[in-house]
Amino acid sequence: MSLAAVEAADRFVDLAGLLESCEVGGFRADFVSWGHYRPEYWRNYWHSHSFHEVCLAYSGSGRFNCGPTEYEVSEGDVFLARPGDVHEIESSRSSPLGIAFWGFAFRPLASSSGTGWWSGLTRPDGPVVSTAVGGLPAAVAALADEAAKPRSGYNELLGAFGAALVLDTARAFALDQDLSVEPVVRDRGSVVVEAMQRHLLDNLARPVTVREVAAAVHLSERHAERLFSSVTGASLMSTLRRLRLELAAQLLFDPALTVTEIARACGYSDVRPFSTAFKRHYGRTPGDYRRTGGTSFV
Repeated sequence: MSLAAVEAADRFVDLAGLLESCEVGGFRADFVSWGHYRPEYWRNYWHSHSFHEVCLAYSGSGRFNCGPTEYEVSEGDVFLARPGDVHEIESSRSSPLGIAFWGFAFRPLASSSGTGWWSGLTRPDGPVVSTAVGGLPAAVAALADEAAKPRSGYNELLGAFGAALVLDTARAFALDQDLSVEPVVRDRGSVVVEAMQRHLLDNLARPVTVREVAAAVHLSERHAERLFSSVTGASLMSTLRRLRLELAAQLLFDPALTVTEIARACGYSDVRPFSTAFKRHYGRTPGDYRRTGGTSFV
């Protein structure tokens, strides 16, 4: 989402009293301020806070003095004053600075060690100006939209958006080595096969074809069948038959259902092929299985 969405997010200030805290990754953020400055000349003089204050510039330019260092900031920059940092911000007169800003106290919920995304907030020597805005514009816009018109579920939604805001804020100021993680290995084949199995389970009462299952996972019939067999050791249709008969065995324990009803619930339009398939799989007819409660006698 572009910075233009942040410029339109003037209802960001309405979060006061709506979003007071959130938890993310073993940390708690208690929000203390929300703000949105239009692009016109302004200046806030030297001061400090007991919390983190973050500004996202959506237009114009200005300067951000933090301690002895002066930074030129402009559209697309996000800048941070950590607790205790004495700082000052002044907008340019010729190209006024427009910002959205938020302040929050940040603390671990339990003893923590190591580094990660949170290091962007906890490192006292970390950067204070960044262009790595990531998802911040989208989070600001989403929070402003929800604050403008709270609806049922707004507490849960604001908590989720607030957590995203805090996490992306920290990421913007974290060092590359703090954000580095082991590559995530994804076995796409297993994921696709699980989707095919789920499709079979969701449609046991319907006529199902390999073509339909393949289309559900956006594969050709040949590729889908080959992938499914390589992962499960069985074909799609043999798996469908097994799942239908396993469902039938469960339904037979319900005396309120007739064998005909169970056959139809398991995708068989007629009792005879159902009974034949059931006996081939379980060694007994559906009626015998029901009478013995599924128990085999030797």
